[in-house]
Amino acid sequence: MLGRKVPSVTFRTRVRDESIGGPNPFRWQEVSSDDYFAGKRVVLFSLPGAFTPTCSTYQLPDFEKLHAEFQAEGIDEIYCISVNDAFVMNAWGKSQDLENVKLIPDGSGEFTRKMGMLVAKDNLGFGKRSWRYGAVVNNGVVEQWFEEEGYSDNCDSDPYGVSSPQNILESLKGIRKAA
Repeated sequence: MLGRKVPSVTFRTRVRDESIGGPNPFRWQEVSSDDYFAGKRVVLFSLPGAFTPTCSTYQLPDFEKLHAEFQAEGIDEIYCISVNDAFVMNAWGKSQDLENVKLIPDGSGEFTRKMGMLVAKDNLGFGKRSWRYGAVVNNGVVEQWFEEEGYSDNCDSDPYGVSSPQNILESLKGIRKAA
């Protein structure tokens, strides 16, 4: 994964547009991989699903809490991607009171598949989802890679640690100290 360019994908997102009015003032907007990654150094992390226990209790909230520390290490944005549609991702972001982490809906799993991280989670009734991983991506190129162990279809466990915000932040701080 290191040195590899992230896949070129067009994401279907929903954005607030007050000109629409009514109870659902959102419109579809296509956002490309370049829109997200070009000219920026970002942390990208992926997880099995919005509203799931580890993702909602630890991973996403901790990235949100540590946002300023990531910025201090030269990170421009933090993105969370999941094989969920834009409606689910927007509702999850609202329920988490997100202000800093940006959510990317990979509803069809195209980006996740092209990253080589799409797995079956039929044993949980999820269908195809992402394996849990994190990456530091600099101008669209993977600079650091943090993949949870045991990558497999229908895994009985959901490993979490390698891709935690604390571990990724520690790695970034270590690189700064070594420089």
